[in-house]
Amino acid sequence: MTSGEGFVRRKTLSARNQATMATVVDYGESGRLTLDEPARHGGTGRGPSPLQAVLAALCGCEAVTFRRTATEMGLHYASLDFEAAFTIDIRGRQGDRSVRPHFQTVRVRAVVTTGEPMEALAALIAETEARCPVMNLLLDAKVDLRIEWLRDSRGTLEPVPRP
Repeated sequence: MTSGEGFVRRKTLSARNQATMATVVDYGESGRLTLDEPARHGGTGRGPSPLQAVLAALCGCEAVTFRRTATEMGLHYASLDFEAAFTIDIRGRQGDRSVRPHFQTVRVRAVVTTGEPMEALAALIAETEARCPVMNLLLDAKVDLRIEWLRDSRGTLEPVPRP
């Protein structure tokens, strides 16, 4: 058996663009999503932009990874809420090869509602970030990515100490 054999999964989707700014993505049994640009950028605004979808994928992937890891570690939480933003220098998209065409910065605020001890929560977050595929994809692309983790314990927000 080769390294990783039996652990590699394959997922598929199809996408169609009819010479507009909108692309309809078909996830099969999981439904469809329209990616589009806002009207002011030549689209119709019928859905999130592709970069917004990547940011949503980051939040979703962090949430799924956090859940799996919390379960493995025996930690409990009531909710995990995200606010996220990105910056992009559009000169890269416009053809300036000296400017990266993807995110310059990504900032995320993650609020975990839990009564778990801060040390346990910090360990859970560290493990989540090490395992999250989308986060690591962005980090490998050298995106300036920063996530501020906060614990909401009985309505009081406290920053989770990070190494």
